[in-house]
Amino acid sequence: MFDVYAFATPNSVKVTIALEELGLPYTLHGVNVRKGEQKTPEFLALNPNGKVPVLVETNEARRMFVLAESAAILVFLAEKTGQLLPAAGQARARVFEQLFFHASGLSPAFGQSGFFQRFAATPEPIALERFSTEANRTLHVLDTVLAKSWFVAGEEFTIADIAHFGWLWRRGFPNITLDDTPHVARWYADIESRPAVQRGIARIEALVPQD
Repeated sequence: MFDVYAFATPNSVKVTIALEELGLPYTLHGVNVRKGEQKTPEFLALNPNGKVPVLVETNEARRMFVLAESAAILVFLAEKTGQLLPAAGQARARVFEQLFFHASGLSPAFGQSGFFQRFAATPEPIALERFSTEANRTLHVLDTVLAKSWFVAGEEFTIADIAHFGWLWRRGFPNITLDDTPHVARWYADIESRPAVQRGIARIEALVPQD
């Protein structure tokens, strides 16, 4: 059985989508990052880094395995089930290439661009230009990739697609559009139409309190 600690964030939705795609049962626990619940002693005991998502697997002996970082969680779930990740060779390498590109490039660029647009205490033009430019650059890199293949790592849907989808789902945060990246737009619509993806999104969105 899995327990997932999450909120309506780009990284959290990756985990619920993966679990829905893999057909794995899980219990979802909301951690309201808007209220700072990720910094409570109880949550920090699970993840000292104080960030969602966190996956907890409890085996039949009641032993717990706790894992943070969305990319690591995606790899763990894929390897556990033998799905959404090629077993070996160049196809597997392509998936990791995109996972690392996401974790080191697209994801931080989107996140920092959104932060400096929305939350910086004082205007930071250099930082805003730097990260906004990088966010758009990485999006166009992804568009180039998707011009050559149906999914981001080839012709099969993998955890690399789930990783990228998480931040594209929240592209309004860094004020990004898909207007001039037609291949990303085609890919996004295709992923968004998957029933498991829709279920994963719905579970995450239900964590947001209704004012």
